[in-house]
Amino acid sequence: MGNFSHLPQTGYHSTFPFTTLPVATRQGECFQIWELVSSRSDGANSQIKWKRSLTAAPRAVENLPPSRLAFEMGAGPKVFSRCPAIDEDAAAPFRCTLMSTPKPGVLALEDGSVFRGLAYGAAKTITGECVFNTSMTGYQEILTDPSYCGQIITMTAPQIGNYGLNAEDNEAGGPKCSGLVVRELSPVVSNWRATTSLPDYLTAHGIPCLSEIDTRALTKKLRVEGAMRSCLSTLPLSDAEAVALARSAAEMQGSDYVREVTCREPYLWRDDASENHNAPYLPAGTTLGTTTAPATRYRVAAFDFGAKHSIYRKLVRHGFEVQIFPATAPAALIREHAPDCLFLSNGPGDPAALPYIHKTVTELLGEFPTFGICLGHQMLTYALGGHTFKLKFGHRGGNLPVKNLETGKVSITAQNHGFATEPKSIEAGGGIVTEVNLNDGTVEGLRHRELPIFSVQYHPEAAPGPNDADPLFGDFYTLVSKRKAGKI
Repeated sequence: MGNFSHLPQTGYHSTFPFTTLPVATRQGECFQIWELVSSRSDGANSQIKWKRSLTAAPRAVENLPPSRLAFEMGAGPKVFSRCPAIDEDAAAPFRCTLMSTPKPGVLALEDGSVFRGLAYGAAKTITGECVFNTSMTGYQEILTDPSYCGQIITMTAPQIGNYGLNAEDNEAGGPKCSGLVVRELSPVVSNWRATTSLPDYLTAHGIPCLSEIDTRALTKKLRVEGAMRSCLSTLPLSDAEAVALARSAAEMQGSDYVREVTCREPYLWRDDASENHNAPYLPAGTTLGTTTAPATRYRVAAFDFGAKHSIYRKLVRHGFEVQIFPATAPAALIREHAPDCLFLSNGPGDPAALPYIHKTVTELLGEFPTFGICLGHQMLTYALGGHTFKLKFGHRGGNLPVKNLETGKVSITAQNHGFATEPKSIEAGGGIVTEVNLNDGTVEGLRHRELPIFSVQYHPEAAPGPNDADPLFGDFYTLVSKRKAGKI
């Protein structure tokens, strides 16, 4: 073991690994704990300024916070998982927090910006549109949301992975994004529902991830300059190679990712199936999640453009029997099943690049009460003769304010989209803008002037996010009830 007595109480030490976590070095049977003070770089080398804050005896290891990293200084810094000189019972609580030694990775943007970090997940090189999500929690639902197909997600919350993942909270069969970027990947998993860690989950599903990235700087760049094509690699790759790959990646505009995530054949959503079941969590002393489904159930034909499972669960809980159809299903197939109503789901890619869906929805317009969410809202836009445009950096997060222009009500919503409806374009087809985003004024909802049709750009099912818009599922049920009763 190295002797650290020569190191001053504070100073710059390039021998320490580049990490913002406190570092524990071992000298004999004691630990030296070092806290990050600042960092500097001369362009070629990075150094971190550390302050020696305490010396911990072996038994004191039990009291170290779980975010500590232990490093053994030999030929170079490395995480060690055994401390032979320390009593096993004392070392166990500390040892369980350690992660395997990560390798370097790179994220390059098409404008030439390069971010270096630590590689986790799958060992591969991918390209995609780099976007950011401002949600504080819900990384599992975000990763498995099919709307992120073809995109690299940057989480703005500083620590990701601390509560692990479980088998119940997936929004699809697995992650649909291309890659993940975080500030800090938690070295511990602590939640009673967790069955796996985020690094293990990403590895199992072939998704590369970078940690120790300055996500604040990255998010600011994307917000100022817009979402960009990018390259993420957890393999040895030079900056120039990564930038070149980012610049050769496919543009989001004109991309049809719906075909990659839609179901292949029609099927009935079975809420009682173990793979679909996700009972609402009921905090003690509250009535949250105790919605009682109506006795009368209506058959809804749901187009799967990349739908989240939570949407189907919400429809079932609000009185619907959900028959799911692939995005390529023709109007004749829908009529053959004689549903009571029609639902248009969320999904990825450019809404303008889906003429086969535009055609089907236009053919069915007015035949059934219709509710659309996210991409489904944009499909109704095209069915009404309107069009969409690409947002600079999109809306992705769980805290976006939306105002209903007809009621004056403001809801905090969950959103995930990079395109929006051009408001003037839907007027000739009978469309009326009903809701707007209070941050930028873009369209967040519409309805038809006469037909039983409405849609929202945001996600009323949340998952993750607030439940302000949950009543929209009840509104849909009421709309169908009125149509069945001949009132509309």
